[in-house]
Amino acid sequence: MKKFITAISSLLLVISAFSQSKNNYSISLSVSGLRDSSIFLAYHFGDKQYITDTTILDARGNGVFSGKEKLSQGIYMIVLPGKKYFELLISDDQNFSVSCSYNDYFNTLKFTGSDENTAFVAYQKKWGSLQQRSSSNLKRLQSNKENQDSVRILNEKQRILEAEMKSYLRTISDENKNNLLGILVKSLIPIDIPEFKIEAGTHNPDSVRWVKRYNYNKDHFFDNIDLKDERLIRTPILQARLDAFFSNVVIQSADSINREIDKIIKKCESNPKMFQFISVYLFNHFRESEIMGHDAVLVKIADDIYLSGKADWVTSDFKKDLQRQVELLRHNLIGMKAENLVMDSYKGIFVALYDIEKEFTILYFWEPNCGFCKEYTPKLRDYYLKARNEGVEVFAVCTISDKAAWTKYIDENNLSWINGWDPDRSSHFDYYYNVQTTPMVYILDRNKKIIAKKISVDDVPSFIETYRKYYR
Repeated sequence: MKKFITAISSLLLVISAFSQSKNNYSISLSVSGLRDSSIFLAYHFGDKQYITDTTILDARGNGVFSGKEKLSQGIYMIVLPGKKYFELLISDDQNFSVSCSYNDYFNTLKFTGSDENTAFVAYQKKWGSLQQRSSSNLKRLQSNKENQDSVRILNEKQRILEAEMKSYLRTISDENKNNLLGILVKSLIPIDIPEFKIEAGTHNPDSVRWVKRYNYNKDHFFDNIDLKDERLIRTPILQARLDAFFSNVVIQSADSINREIDKIIKKCESNPKMFQFISVYLFNHFRESEIMGHDAVLVKIADDIYLSGKADWVTSDFKKDLQRQVELLRHNLIGMKAENLVMDSYKGIFVALYDIEKEFTILYFWEPNCGFCKEYTPKLRDYYLKARNEGVEVFAVCTISDKAAWTKYIDENNLSWINGWDPDRSSHFDYYYNVQTTPMVYILDRNKKIIAKKISVDDVPSFIETYRKYYR
């Protein structure tokens, strides 16, 4: 019986050790040529990196990263002194060892107990070689661009190189279908855009072909990326692809962007972590955007995700503050009809924004003592004096209550446009047009639709000229 109990105890110890090895992480590290040094284990999160563990190498250059809970899977980095680092994959099996020489850490890098990381190192070396060949050929192409024969030869060589690179990515992806390496490499494979046949007699065939290629690339851009796989969060790949898509692929109009946001959210919403990451990315990206009209995208994201209750990661105070910010944007989005303003004026008669019948109305919020206003108000005045007989009017609203300063500036600077006066803000211009700083410019069309907002006075003439040429 005693032997039986001992055997059971031993078995339980084995099971316990096995269970522990499956639920913790232990990465042994050996760096020759380095000792008594702090080494860091860091991970990617979007376009940033964060330290998750630290170890100190002993006198022989050995150390261990370990923890009782598994690390979230993704691309990690082991950071050595002197701003040196190498990447490794953290997948399901997180018990392995790695060794290298400090002076030549990448070429001497070796993993034991992790076939996936061994394959990852081989992939990085081969891929780096292919990229170097491509870069060298492109430099030759640039330096020989005046020689048509050289250009033809080098372009053909580049085509072959790119085909080889794409083939290599497909091979690695196929060989590693069931692991993280395969997922990562697949996400790098470019989309093959087919050659579209345009019917004979088609008007502007090049434009039609461009539109077809654009739509295909846009609709298939994420074909090789699984937006439900949360392992991509801890890599630089996902955010880079989102950046490329929303900055360089999608036409930068709010309507176009909002349609694509709906598609992406639908793809990722079944995975809470991916849904949160992509939602936060979209919110920050368009909150920080300086492209005119992107505030409409921010309003959509706020309404659909943050204020709807789907963003369970934010506090109630955050939502209240966001609600206030969004309310200041709702009434002045590009494409909306501007809110009518009725107020007293410099001439002592009431004026209304909607009474203006010019082709363009420049709505200008300003202060007589504002430093930037002092620079830009005379510029706008000079433009107005030239353009007022060409379908342009200015409706200027002073945002301060010092009437003496206001009238003095108007007289001294010959401001002959419509000068509105609403010191009590009874028209609520500050709310409807989100006037928090001055100067601030809106441009309205004949029907008082907002066609531009918060642009520089310097850009007003070129905007109106371009709008007349292409959009009227």
